[in-house]
Amino acid sequence: MADYCVVPRLEGLPVMLVRRLTIPLLLAGTALFAVAGPASAHADLKSSDPAQGATLQAAPQQIKLTFSEAVDVPADAIAVTGPDGSKWTVGQVAKAGAVLTAPVTPTGPAGQYTVTYKVTADDGDTVTGKIAFTLATAASTPTTTTSTTTSSTPPPSSSSAAPASEQPVPAAQSNSGDSGGVPVWIWIVGAVVLLAIGVGVGLKFRRT
Repeated sequence: MADYCVVPRLEGLPVMLVRRLTIPLLLAGTALFAVAGPASAHADLKSSDPAQGATLQAAPQQIKLTFSEAVDVPADAIAVTGPDGSKWTVGQVAKAGAVLTAPVTPTGPAGQYTVTYKVTADDGDTVTGKIAFTLATAASTPTTTTSTTTSSTPPPSSSSAAPASEQPVPAAQSNSGDSGGVPVWIWIVGAVVLLAIGVGVGLKFRRT
């Protein structure tokens, strides 16, 4: 029955002409499918760090997502949830073409963690997904150590010495060295005069 329908349509057409028309039509159809395929494709996640199902000995310091095309990043594009339900602190997401990176502050016990992402493709569609990885050891929680300096100098006591201004000032010593307020040099002069008088008197009596 199928041959009966086809034969009349090809009746009167040369065989070579049919072959020449068939090959260009097949090539044109293949090209249309090749062009329509990428145009209808959505942004997909190609790879991630940590990778899906990976087991890590140490917690990662950043999350890296690579998509098949450039995407827009909303405020809550990336989130990390631990086995106890706690969430990591995710920093500002940096975009370089189709690659997204975000610093994280890991915290929590060993176990399975889930990275949740939500981005917007160029066609406006929202692309979401999850990535599960396992930490073999607990994530270290950053701590801030405050050092306290202890002074070895004891506090001043109530029995400490009075300030210099309140210390008793010793009385100035007198350089006169006199007794009763008479200068020393007067006594010296008097002694010399008396000695001279005595010598003179002695010489006088000796002559007589």
